[in-house]
Amino acid sequence: MRQHPITLTGLVLLSLAVAGCSQEGVSPGEVSGNVARAALVGADQAQYGEVIVAQGDNGLLVNIKAQGMTPGPHGVHIHETGKCEGPDFKSAGGHWNPAGKQHGFDNPQGAHAGDMFNLDIGQDGTGYLEAMISGGKLGDGEIVLLDDDGAAVIVHEGPDDLKTDPSGESGGRLACGVFVRGR
Repeated sequence: MRQHPITLTGLVLLSLAVAGCSQEGVSPGEVSGNVARAALVGADQAQYGEVIVAQGDNGLLVNIKAQGMTPGPHGVHIHETGKCEGPDFKSAGGHWNPAGKQHGFDNPQGAHAGDMFNLDIGQDGTGYLEAMISGGKLGDGEIVLLDDDGAAVIVHEGPDDLKTDPSGESGGRLACGVFVRGR
């Protein structure tokens, strides 16, 4: 399984951030300090898991826990707009791409900041993915995830080929989750 590079320090920071997010009053889609959460929901309102993004020293640490999905690889990307209107979730816009690159880690002109490796779902319908977005920031900076219109994460129906612009031939949008600025 290929993943974004993530360090032991990054895992420790993400674990601490996740532990801090479990306090009462913080719900998916809200920012609490240096952490943002989003619930993955299908067009039929099925619950497909959760995504947690934490600010690390060198970028954003992403943790995806999925459930209830079809076994096999699924493309997963962070999208530029914090809207998840069904049934196709096109309201989330394109991939988060502040540097204007092409799609995919195997594309010489890629990758988008929001590109990730495939989320592998096991026979039991669950999967887990960790990623690091180097230089990414939740708030202020050049590669800002939570700008004025927020951001969303999308899980696609099929695998991402990691090279075809704009979306890796990963098929329709299966589930969507929104990140928004804290109140």
